[in-house]
Order: sequence, then C-alpha cells, then structure tokens
Amino acid sequence: MQHGKYRFIVGFLALPLGLYALFVIWPFIQSIYYSFTDWTGLSPEFKMVGFDNYSRMLDDEIFWKSLQHSLLFALLLPVVTISLALFFAFMINVGGRKRKNGPVVSGVRGSSFYKIVYFFPQVLSIAIVALLFAFAYNPDSGAINSVLRGIGLDDVQPLWLGDPDLALWAVMAVLVWSTVGFFVVLFSAGMASIPAEMYEAALLDGAGRATTFFRVTLPLLWDTVQSGWVYMGILALGAESFAVVQIMTTGPGGPDYSTTVMVLYVYQKAFRDGQAAYATTIGVALLVVTLAFAAVVMRLGRRERLEY
Repeated sequence: MQHGKYRFIVGFLALPLGLYALFVIWPFIQSIYYSFTDWTGLSPEFKMVGFDNYSRMLDDEIFWKSLQHSLLFALLLPVVTISLALFFAFMINVGGRKRKNGPVVSGVRGSSFYKIVYFFPQVLSIAIVALLFAFAYNPDSGAINSVLRGIGLDDVQPLWLGDPDLALWAVMAVLVWSTVGFFVVLFSAGMASIPAEMYEAALLDGAGRATTFFRVTLPLLWDTVQSGWVYMGILALGAESFAVVQIMTTGPGGPDYSTTVMVLYVYQKAFRDGQAAYATTIGVALLVVTLAFAAVVMRLGRRERLEY
C-alpha cells in the first residue's frame, strides 16, 4: 500500500496547488513588487522608487484613519456577531424547556421559524442590503426616523449616515444584521453534532441554561467558533465592509472620512486617483493586518481539543 504513495499524492495536489499559486500567491507577489514603483495602473511604463510609497503611507492621515476604522471593524464586529449567533443558535437548538413526551433537549418554541428569519439576510446580496439600509437611514423619509416620529420622538431625529459620530456605527450595525444568520446556521450544525446524552447529564446535575452553554456547548463548539471568528474578521477587513461603505456612505467614506476603511481607500487610490502603486502599498499593509489578526485569534484561541 505504501508503493507509489508520494507520486499519488503529488499527482492529486500538483494541479490545485499550481492554480492556487497562479491566482492567489502570484498576485500577492506582484502587488508587493508594484508597491516599490510609481505605476499609475494605466501606463505600461514605470520606474522603481524604493520605499517612497511606504514613507508616504506612514505620513498619510487618511491612511491612519482608515486603519483605525478597519481595526475597529476587525475587533468589534466578530465579538458582536459571534456572540449574537451563539446565543441565537443555542436558544433554537438547546435552550427550550422540556415538553411533555418530547425530547429532553430541544429549542424554544418556533425554533424552525426563527432559523428561517435569521438566515433570511443571507438570501439577499450585500449590495441589496446596503441599498435597503441606505434608504432606511435617510433622515427625512427613512423608515427608522419615521418610526421615531411615529412614537412621539420628534426631537430624536439623527442624521445617521450624515453624522460623523454615528455613520461608522450605523454601517457596523448593517454588517452585523447581514452576517449573523450565516453563523447561526454554522453553529446550529455544530450543536446538532453534540451528543444529547451530554446535555441530559448536565440537566440531571441541575445545570441551567447558562451553565449548560459555558460548560458543555461552548467547549465542544470551540473549534467552530474559532474558525468563524477568523472568517468574520476577514469579512470585516475585506469585501463586506467595502461593499457596505461604498454603497451607503457619502463620498464614499464620508462624511469627513469617518467611514473610510482600508479596502475602500485601496480602491479609491487605484481607480479614482490613478495611483495604483500607492494603492498596492496600502494593500500590502492590509495583508499584514489580516494575517496578524488571524494569527492572534488562532494563538489566543488555542486550547486542548475535546473529543466526544
């Protein structure tokens, strides 16, 4: 059985690894190379400028604002989204009361309906979600301020996306709403694989919902939670945050760069300002931030693997 094992493995891995190197690794290498040039993105001619782009980036006030916003996204969005998803998944799978002649472990009443409700945002494109909330946040005719007026809070009429102090939080709320359903489904699948006997034993020992969650569910689901944490952080640093900020905010990235994130700043420098080399420099910084985030989460989340 060992004869020709390595040739067999190499034969299967050669094509996918080659495609990965061509379409993933090589563009990264190209980006790092172009960050040392003055390439505009349009002209085939460019020259090497050394570390000039990196020096410019370190002196760029807008870059530091975008970095601050991206780090805020990466730190807060996974915490809020994962926490909500864990709570919702636990309640619709395990958090119900025991019913007569029913299973010992079950979700709350109507859990099947709640699963559909939570997953519904995943059916919509992130662009559609951003457009819908852009209308909802309209200070004059939007649904949110209309509801506030309807309940007598005429004096509470925030500008939402027009207020530099509120715009970023309004955008983050949309990202939480649009992504929490995916993690509810992910965690629900993980909880369904946990043997019911463990929950039954915990209940016989008098454990309540909180104890059951922290002593049984979370330790056995930790690998899934860790993977979801990294995935949510990458979404917050990448395409999801770009789409929402690009579509919803004025500028985009306004007002006064209060919602500019790194991935949006890369796009603006490359396609709006014709500064592709400088854009790739910011892209390299974004790559470092993303890798550092994943490494920190994996390191801090490392714990002994539990088998069941």
